[in-house]
Amino acid sequence: MALTDPVSPDAIRAMFASALSSMYRREVPQYGTLLKLVSDINHQKHQHVEHRIEVERHGAIRLGTPSELAMMRRLFSVMGMHPVGYYDLTVASLPVHATCFRPLTQEALAYNPFRVFTSLLRLELIQDESLRSQAAEILSKRDIFTPRCVELIEQFESQGSFSKATSTEFIKEALETFRWHKTSTVDMKTYRALRKAHPLIADVVCFKGPHINHLTPRVMDIEAAQTEMLRYGLEAKDAIEGPPPRACPILLRQTSFLALDEAIAFSEGEETGGSHKARFGEIEQRGMALTPKGRRLYDDLINEWRRAVGKLSTEAKAKSQEDLLVKIFEKFPDDLDTLRREELAYFTYKPIDKVPQVFNTKDIDALVRSGAVELEPITYEDFLPVSAAGIFHSNLGQDGGMSHIAAADQDSFEISLGCTVKKEFELYSGMQEASIRKCLESSS
Repeated sequence: MALTDPVSPDAIRAMFASALSSMYRREVPQYGTLLKLVSDINHQKHQHVEHRIEVERHGAIRLGTPSELAMMRRLFSVMGMHPVGYYDLTVASLPVHATCFRPLTQEALAYNPFRVFTSLLRLELIQDESLRSQAAEILSKRDIFTPRCVELIEQFESQGSFSKATSTEFIKEALETFRWHKTSTVDMKTYRALRKAHPLIADVVCFKGPHINHLTPRVMDIEAAQTEMLRYGLEAKDAIEGPPPRACPILLRQTSFLALDEAIAFSEGEETGGSHKARFGEIEQRGMALTPKGRRLYDDLINEWRRAVGKLSTEAKAKSQEDLLVKIFEKFPDDLDTLRREELAYFTYKPIDKVPQVFNTKDIDALVRSGAVELEPITYEDFLPVSAAGIFHSNLGQDGGMSHIAAADQDSFEISLGCTVKKEFELYSGMQEASIRKCLESSS
């Protein structure tokens, strides 16, 4: 039977994001400092900060098994979040592949753009066969979802909605999956062996669940945030990940304070004195989404920069790599008109005046030139795999690594997920085309 007053998935997502933020703030007090820092910067830059930016967060979790990924997809579906994109992080020597669970439509994103970068461990990349079997056995014994959470997911799938009371209960149960547990499920010897294989493997395998390893607020000036983190006494990473500062920001720029070295116990408290480093604080600045053509240019310039940095001495690297990035990116147009005309970025179009009769109302370029239509860049809602890897590496306390590069395996990831991932370019293109159609219809 349909509910008379159901709670929308958007509202459930907003409530969950708020509850998760409160829980993480209690677990990691420095996160509260980060939120204040970001809010102060945003309000210094603009008198009115739009609601979306005030509440915007992204999180990251790491899962161990295909069944965990499949159930996580069902959990996020309750909140109107769906898998977008496939990220192969083995190219950065991380034994995982990933997707981003997020809202899909402009309306849902405007309501609350909460997104979670969700990685799945690739056990086959553990080269030691005995250790690989041991890790698989450990993971097979855990259940990261409470029984009641699973019941509620099944209830939602059956009836299509939740009441307010059931939504509240669902959020309470779902939070347990993301909670930090300071006691490892393995003994110290096993933990150290898995950590030696790769710190990320230990983070996934050795704990009761996929603790949220960071929550990221959105800032409007990431250079200011980098400076303020140091002033607040937070140990910031050395450099901002992503493109250089620009008049027209593109894609995604990220920085973080370094991961906490947290005390943990082993084997239900039989052993103490261990520590684990995985949870950290991250800040992001989002720019406009790029078309496939724009993304190819971006990737080409990033690769050119990497090659140039690789030729520098260690001392020169520390001093020159950021200046070098700025110089190389002079080849990427930095004004909205060129970005639009050369089809490098995505925009929405909105009529602002009655269209003059001399213009062909089926020609969007003519409408833009006439001043009858205004442009707004479409925000990039997704992730850059190399930037994500850079953040992960700087916060894992890495003392081990993969000695080989594996091939991407999107097919097996999607089999584990239980569906195909959405393609980000198609989503952005769809938003742009819908706005053009609406524009032309209103101008006719």
